[in-house]
Amino acid sequence: MGKYETKLKLKVVESFLAGDGGAKLLARRWSVPEEKVRSWVSHYRLHGVAALQPKRGAYTTEFKLQVLRHQDREQLSSRQVAAIYDIRNPNQVVVWRRALDGGGVGALEGKRRTPLMKPGKPSSEPPDPDSASSNRALLEEVERLRAEVAYLKKLEAGSGQSATRSQRAQAVLELRPDYPLQVLLAASGLSRSTFYYQAKVLEAGDKHASLKSRIKAAYERHKGRYGYRRITCELRQGGQTVNHKTVQRLMNSLGLKSLVRPKRYRSYQGELAPSPNLLARQFSAARPNEKWVTDVTEFNVRGAKLYLSPVMDLYNGEIVAFEMQERPLYSLVGNMLKKALSKLQGRRAAPLLHSDQGWHYQMPAYRKQLSEQGLTQSMSRKGNCLDNAAMESFFATLKSEFFYLNKFVDIAALKSGLRRYVRYYNHQRIRLKLNGSSPVQYWLRAVNA
Repeated sequence: MGKYETKLKLKVVESFLAGDGGAKLLARRWSVPEEKVRSWVSHYRLHGVAALQPKRGAYTTEFKLQVLRHQDREQLSSRQVAAIYDIRNPNQVVVWRRALDGGGVGALEGKRRTPLMKPGKPSSEPPDPDSASSNRALLEEVERLRAEVAYLKKLEAGSGQSATRSQRAQAVLELRPDYPLQVLLAASGLSRSTFYYQAKVLEAGDKHASLKSRIKAAYERHKGRYGYRRITCELRQGGQTVNHKTVQRLMNSLGLKSLVRPKRYRSYQGELAPSPNLLARQFSAARPNEKWVTDVTEFNVRGAKLYLSPVMDLYNGEIVAFEMQERPLYSLVGNMLKKALSKLQGRRAAPLLHSDQGWHYQMPAYRKQLSEQGLTQSMSRKGNCLDNAAMESFFATLKSEFFYLNKFVDIAALKSGLRRYVRYYNHQRIRLKLNGSSPVQYWLRAVNA
C-alpha cells in the first residue's frame, strides 16, 4: 500500500485545480512534499483518477527503453516523460538513464516480477509516436507542461504564500508573450473574464503608490520609531491630506510597524518623602519653566555602565539639560542641575523640580542649589514610579527607540548616540499631545503667537 491514500491525493489535486493555492501552500496544508503535489497534478491531467491509484509490478526492459528513447527524441525532462507514461517516481527515469549509459541495455534488466505493462503500451495507452497526430499531441502536451512549470516558478518567485487573483493574473501577463493564453489560464485556474478584469486593474496602476512612497520614507527617516498616528501627523505637516485609517492600512500592506515596545509601570505605596509630593501627578504646565522633572537611568554596554541624568520641562516635554557619567557620583546630578539652572539666567522663573527619593536629591549640596535659585523641591513617594511617570515615560521611549534598536561597540559610541537622540527628540520627533509638533517647535509657536 502506498504512503498516501488515493482520497488524499484526489483532494490535493482538486484543491490545486480549483485555485485554492499553489503547490507550496498545498504541500504545507496537507503535510506532503511539494514535489508530490506537482507530480500528482501532472499525472492526473494526463491519466485521470487512475494515475492516483497505487500500482504494483515491475517495468519491463522494453518499456524502460521506450521511455528513454521517447525522452531523447522529444528532449523532455524526467518529470515530463514520467507524467506521460504514468511513472509515479520521476527519479526512476534518472536511474534508468544512468543504468543505460553505464552498462547498456543489460543493465536495465531487473529481477523477474509480474509485468506492470506490455512493451510499447503505457498504462494510459499514449498514441503512437510515429504518427503525425500523436507527435502533434505530444508537442502540445510538452508545451502545456512547460507553461505550467514556468507559471509555478513565476508565482513562487513573486509570492511565498497563497497567491491572490491579482498575483496570478500578474504571472499570466508576464508569461503571455511566451505561451498560449489558454494554457496559462488553465495552469492558473483563472477564468478568461477574471483574468481580463485583473489585467485592467493592474494596468490602471496603484493609486496609492505616491503615498506609500512618502509613508515608507517617513518610517525610515525615523528608523521605525513612528506608528501610523505619527506618520499621519508628519504627512499632514508636509501638506498631504490623508486619513489615519488609510495610513494604517497602507503601512500594514507594506509590512511597516512601529518597533517601539509598549511600556508599563508598577507602583508601590511607600513612606512619605523628606520633601512632600507637591507635583501630585499633575504632569501638565501652563507655561515654560513652571514644572521640571528629573531622574537617573542606567545603560549597560558589554559590561560597562553609563548613567544619564536629564531634566525635562513639562510644558512641552523638552529635555532642558542632561549629564552623562560612567559612575553614579553626585557630580552626575550636580552638573546636570548647574546646566539646567544656567538656562534660567535672565528669566524670571523658579520652576518646581520633581524627582524620586534617590540619594542624589537628598544631598545638602543639591537642596542648597535649589534654595539659592528659589526653586521648590518635590519628591515622589517611596517606590512609586507613577509619581514621576513623565520622566519614566521618556526613559522608556529613549530605550525603545534608540538603545534597544542599535548596537554599540563601547561607551563612547553610546554617549555620541545619546547626544544625537536628545537633539532629535527636542527638535524633530513630533508628539501627538503637542498637535504634531516637536517640543522646540511647540515652544516657538507659543512664543510667536
